[in-house]
Amino acid sequence: MALSAKLQLRQSQALVMTPQLMQSIRLLQFTHTELERFVDEEIERNPLLERQEAADDLGPDVPEIAPDAEPDADWFASGLDASSETLAARLDTSLENVFPDDPGTHDRLGPDLALTWKSAAGGQGDGSVDFEDMAAAAVTLRDMVDEQIAFAFTDRAEALIARELADALDDTGYMRGDLCEIAARLGAPRDTVDAVLETCQGFDPAGLFARDLRECLALQLRRRDRYDPAMAALIDHLDLLAKRDFAALRRICRVDEGDLIDMLGEIRTLDPKPGAGFVAGAAETVVPDVVVKPAPDGSWTVELNPDTLPRVLVDQAYFAHVCSRAKSPAERDFLSDCMQSANWLTRSLDQRARTILKVTSEIVRQQDGFLVNGIRHLRPLNLRTVADAIQMHESTVSRVTANKYMQTPRGVFELRFFFTASIASAEGGDAHSAQAVRHRIRQMIDEEDASNVLSDDAIVDILRKDGVDIARRTVAKYREGMNIPSSVQRRREKRAMAGVEA
Repeated sequence: MALSAKLQLRQSQALVMTPQLMQSIRLLQFTHTELERFVDEEIERNPLLERQEAADDLGPDVPEIAPDAEPDADWFASGLDASSETLAARLDTSLENVFPDDPGTHDRLGPDLALTWKSAAGGQGDGSVDFEDMAAAAVTLRDMVDEQIAFAFTDRAEALIARELADALDDTGYMRGDLCEIAARLGAPRDTVDAVLETCQGFDPAGLFARDLRECLALQLRRRDRYDPAMAALIDHLDLLAKRDFAALRRICRVDEGDLIDMLGEIRTLDPKPGAGFVAGAAETVVPDVVVKPAPDGSWTVELNPDTLPRVLVDQAYFAHVCSRAKSPAERDFLSDCMQSANWLTRSLDQRARTILKVTSEIVRQQDGFLVNGIRHLRPLNLRTVADAIQMHESTVSRVTANKYMQTPRGVFELRFFFTASIASAEGGDAHSAQAVRHRIRQMIDEEDASNVLSDDAIVDILRKDGVDIARRTVAKYREGMNIPSSVQRRREKRAMAGVEA
């Protein structure tokens, strides 16, 4: 057979993942914070993009713009030329009468106008007063320690060692540094470092600078003058206490049952994390992406949270103005790329919002029983069920539900919370949600008393009477996943707690 080169024309279909398509897919799984950061970066790179300001801040003449509306070139042109004097005339006020001396002036201007003007001094300008900024800053753990170091050490070398030890504190107050390494790094004798650490362990609150839980509890007991040999033996065998092996503890501590109960009661009053009560940093508040409210007709209203939707506008007027003055092809190509990128971003943000709303609406429809009656009515649900209902790919639903939250009348939940495995019904009816079964198991265990502790087999029997076909090993797996000890350990603990309360 002779080999020869041939030309063949073949038609085929293929999905090409362009960089913009890949970025659009990434936008789906961005959290609110990540999306804001991405939009800020795009605005910094692209001169045609700008954030949409609140319409109320610009006065009554400015039309309200919907999030998905096309930008108005005339409004942009007027907005670009607006100055502070124009805005002041539009608001019929000035900087002098924003905070008038005459009490009646406030009534003439209105309460909102008197608070919304953003002065050159750096006012908020959002119509609200942030009382958190006016309050004194919360005391952090390091502030508390530094203040005590300043009073406890007069020698500069020892104060330097103490601050080095303070740098090794974690958020719970434990000293996680290696003393030998600290001594070598500072060129100080190990005995001096040990002495400084011993002084720091006397700081308030009791238990700071401990290197493990045993030492933390021992420091607090010494402060109370309760670290006797029996208590020291109990602290040295915390593993037996975790196993609720009270018989072995009585034997090791050489005390009777009454004394052991008193000792356990005192251990319960100690703080295993003495530094956790201080402010470690700014806590991030969970902002729900979707808000679910009951409708008057008995259904549910699903709305996107406007606080999590970046409002980005394309400055068409500026684009037309600059294009008319572009001289070189490179400048025109740059402006064209910026316009394409800006239009892509606005379309992607709109598509992201619509996709989130579509997915969450289907979740609300599927989990109507949970919203009405509580967690025991949570239905088993998976990604494929939602994807088939809204005619989307399963991977798209997975990206939409990642790291996003829904505010409901029953609280704020992550979207992944509503997706649970199914457990078959013992009577052949509808399947049960694994999350609802876990809640039922915890509820039964919480209602136990020392004389009626349920074993895993007893829990299985109760659940099967309620129509849940579940195996014993599944009950044990759920119980261990919720950090609930076995029935033997629970019985020991409940008896001990009953003695302590008595």
